[in-house]
Amino acid sequence: MRPNRETIRNFGSIIAIALVATAEAMCLDTPAEFTAKIEKSEPERRIVVSIPDRKLALVENGRVVKIYRTAVGAPSSPTPTGTYTIQQRVANPTWYGPEGKVVGPGKGNPVGTRWMGLSRKGYGIHGTNNPGSIGRNASHGCVRMRNRDVEDLFARVSVGDVVELHGERDSRIARIFGEVPSASGTLAAGGGQ
Repeated sequence: MRPNRETIRNFGSIIAIALVATAEAMCLDTPAEFTAKIEKSEPERRIVVSIPDRKLALVENGRVVKIYRTAVGAPSSPTPTGTYTIQQRVANPTWYGPEGKVVGPGKGNPVGTRWMGLSRKGYGIHGTNNPGSIGRNASHGCVRMRNRDVEDLFARVSVGDVVELHGERDSRIARIFGEVPSASGTLAAGGGQ
């Protein structure tokens, strides 16, 4: 029995489809290259904190999106340096203090209206019930922000975002923040933004 024209045509179509699929597969990147391209196409977002400047920058795809003033650790309880990630985000957190003290959400809460816990246990970026402390070395090691600023930042970041805490100014930090601390610890006008 010989195949009819319709069977030959169908078989030819199947072979053509298989050849096209094979050619496309051969042109595709390896899985690792493909994954890297996907990751690069997603925005790279990080938080960069300059402890000497007492400022925080939100950086996306290498571009500074916004800079916020902060309070950082007091000399007796300095902010740690290093690279961490945001591990949790909590709106209207409850504060658990020493000796079992608990303060629920509201105006008296020392961590303000938002908490972003870091991968270094016990440390985070948060609001405050003491906005006069912003711009000072006044916290117990956390990065403290005005409530309106921390709410804005909170809306822009996600769990897993990188947080860099820098204890010294290098050329990269100077490019981001564009100001130079003077010997007295106040900020003096400098290059950049």
